[in-house]
Amino acid sequence: MVAENPYAAGAAFIDGQYVPIAEARIPILDWGFTRSDVTYDVAHVWKGRFFRLEDHLTRFERSAAAMHLTLPHTRESLREILGECVRLAGLRDAYVEMGLTRGVPPAGSRDPRACSNRFFAFAVPFIWIATEEQRERGLHLILSSVQRIPPESVDPRAKNFHWGDLIRGLYDAYERGGETVVLGDGAGNVTEGPGFNVFVVKDGRVATPARGVLEGITRMSVMELCEETGLPLDVGTVPAEAVRAADEVFLSSTAGGVLPVTRVDGSPLGDGKPGPITLRLRGLYWSKQESGWHGTPVAYD
Repeated sequence: MVAENPYAAGAAFIDGQYVPIAEARIPILDWGFTRSDVTYDVAHVWKGRFFRLEDHLTRFERSAAAMHLTLPHTRESLREILGECVRLAGLRDAYVEMGLTRGVPPAGSRDPRACSNRFFAFAVPFIWIATEEQRERGLHLILSSVQRIPPESVDPRAKNFHWGDLIRGLYDAYERGGETVVLGDGAGNVTEGPGFNVFVVKDGRVATPARGVLEGITRMSVMELCEETGLPLDVGTVPAEAVRAADEVFLSSTAGGVLPVTRVDGSPLGDGKPGPITLRLRGLYWSKQESGWHGTPVAYD
């Protein structure tokens, strides 16, 4: 009889040890928990390959430096830890997160410089931010009046856990009959949503916000695909009205790739079905991944 894999639900690395995901813990006094003082990054494995692993590692290292956090591992060690989490879990399609918390301060101290930063990582089965049915018919997106935290306060380019505004926006969307949300910048323009960047298509041109957003790895991939296929792309200010008047809207995320939007604030876009440019980019994104585009094979054995 073959023993059940104790890591089947996911594998984690914390405090220098690999443990089943259900056993992974951080102390309750860690500022990553009590103050959201943490940076993280999420990569994915598809058909046994990491997608754009080096880009995720570069962004993670940059985020740590921006938040005055010190990584205890080299780039080579990070690769090994993430790969081992996937290997232990035996996952061919995986959601893989790495994080770095401020840690626990010495008793009585409120000085973040006195904390010992704590690294963690885990791999679990691939997570989608939209259901299969939503991915096929397209999402209902709400443009919320909730303002995204301005980049002068929290720089979104350093991936962080400051999701209070995003969660508030999600509840706004649910109350208005929507399924997900994009927040504004307070000046009539859109920024990003919970875990994704947004793109609009009008008269064959693609546009995406430049400011107040995480510089997503999937966003980067969409930009490459636009260049490869000759689609004109504008990276700049995107007014909320441009989203409502768009021919097509789609989202980009590690947890889903290219995701069509077919309703905005209750009104259908075009004929209410995923548009041709969205479908072309989505098809290219997944087909190129399966052929090894930006792929790093996982060493399972």
